[in-house]
Amino acid sequence: MNNFEFCSPTDFVFGKGVAIQVGPKLKALGATCVMVQYGGGSVVRNGILETVTKSLDEAGLKYIVKGGVRANPEVTFVREAIVEAREAGVDFLFAVGGGSVMDSCKATAAGLCHDGDVWDLFVKKDGAPVYPIDECLPVGMVLTIPAAGSEGSDSMVITNEELGMKSGRGAEALRSKVSFMDPTYTFTLSPEQTAAGITDMFAHLLERFFSETGNVPITDNLNLSIMKTIRACAPRVLENPEDYEARANIMWAATLAHNGLAGMGRAGDWACHAIEHELSAIDASIPHGAGLAVIFPAWMQYVYKENPERFVLYGQEVFGISRTDDVEADARRAIEATQLFFISLGMPARLADFNIHEEDIEGMIPTLIANKGEIFGSFKKIGADDARAIYRIAL
Repeated sequence: MNNFEFCSPTDFVFGKGVAIQVGPKLKALGATCVMVQYGGGSVVRNGILETVTKSLDEAGLKYIVKGGVRANPEVTFVREAIVEAREAGVDFLFAVGGGSVMDSCKATAAGLCHDGDVWDLFVKKDGAPVYPIDECLPVGMVLTIPAAGSEGSDSMVITNEELGMKSGRGAEALRSKVSFMDPTYTFTLSPEQTAAGITDMFAHLLERFFSETGNVPITDNLNLSIMKTIRACAPRVLENPEDYEARANIMWAATLAHNGLAGMGRAGDWACHAIEHELSAIDASIPHGAGLAVIFPAWMQYVYKENPERFVLYGQEVFGISRTDDVEADARRAIEATQLFFISLGMPARLADFNIHEEDIEGMIPTLIANKGEIFGSFKKIGADDARAIYRIAL
């Protein structure tokens, strides 16, 4: 087990009807003027946004509302939000939506405490950030799409549409102060949104489970347990979107998959997330989870010989694959089971399903290396040629 430091300062308020507590909770945290961000019109149509603003009104808090956050949130929107927030005297950022809205709020909150352009915070040299993020305005959210885990994580991802580049940052200052989680808000998600979210949270666990660190039983067993729960609940929510218990377990699993707890004492890999980010940088309409459903099995095929026993353990615990005397064959069966699980959710299996082909690969390499450095990953150290090979397997 590696040395680690873990702090989760987020107040998670979980259950039916909890959004009515938004105003009192934010007031207790010192908020006086709140910027509420949201994505499309779904939270307007289903009344969730009204529930939030009514609670803010009843608590006597000033607020401004800014909609239009896109999936794969863009820096142009964040820049606009920073200007509007400064003009209004905003001192708290609040997201109503999923991970994209939360990431937009985090970037706005960090940008408001930075003297230069907010994109400075995402610029990297040799894979390392140029500017630290030591402080930002407080952020919170009402979660409507369990997937990214941003409601409990220390990270955010933003796209620079002018540069065609998607970049992530992590910093303890970015963690949400309070996250309201009502599983009933996920009943109306489409099967596609549900499936992509499930794939994303499952991938967060895979990134942590497969690393160069040896066995860490307490962390490994927590990780594997969450994966098993996701597998068990996934078909239930797709068959019956209003299965409260299954939705509640999926929602909490997304948080535990990415708040750091499932990776304590080990070095995560995160190569697949980096490789996938280049897909949605090319085409922002590609759902992050769907891209991961294609990239992860390809990465697994490329790297499994580094430690096939790790894959055997994963296959045995998560998919119930019985061990044989052929470790490599058992590892390959675990990889196949992973892809079949994603396909069973309705996820794609090939890059061609996104209209991405061989000729697109070379264009993704420069920004991938700019984001991650010449060598990255943990389970297997990889570079540009390895990434090219993984993209080709994914074709």
